[in-house]
Amino acid sequence: MKLFLIVLAGLILEVFVWIGVGDLVGSMWYVFFWYIAAFFIGLNMIRKYSAGVMPQMQQMQMGQMGGDPALTGNLPKIIAGFLLLIPGLITDVIAVLILIPGVQNIFKQAMMNAMMKRQQAMMNKMMGGMMGDMNGMGGAQGQNPFADMMRQMQDMQNHQGGRDSTIIDGEAREITPDAKKIEMKDVNPK
Repeated sequence: MKLFLIVLAGLILEVFVWIGVGDLVGSMWYVFFWYIAAFFIGLNMIRKYSAGVMPQMQQMQMGQMGGDPALTGNLPKIIAGFLLLIPGLITDVIAVLILIPGVQNIFKQAMMNAMMKRQQAMMNKMMGGMMGDMNGMGGAQGQNPFADMMRQMQDMQNHQGGRDSTIIDGEAREITPDAKKIEMKDVNPK
């Protein structure tokens, strides 16, 4: 409900800014044409900077944090392009502010901190579950904390018909090619 009210207030504010700037420059058509130009600028920015970023984003979502400079350098520009796509002068001003190098550095640092916290929370959750399993399984008595996990994996393999998906059954035979050999002739006879 709060998000809806924020979006509604933003839309109303954008309309008032559009009217005010239109009166200031003499015509609302200039502002409308700016929206169209900003849309295409934002679209080109997203296309240009997101070319090789998607695999890296998927790795980050899975918790594999990589300090790839291409990702951290291009993500603020992609967000700025997205803000330019949205019709409105306020979002366009925010997009231009994001394109300032100093603001980009602050944005990159905040993004890296957020991703590190997320990765740390995932690791704590995973390790917390394992530590709880260790205590419940009698980990202090010297049992392997990964034994339960290994048993589950073996059970899954047994349910697949006892076949490992990485093994390919086949037959090998030797092939002797009947290709003609090219003879090299000496071009410069002596």
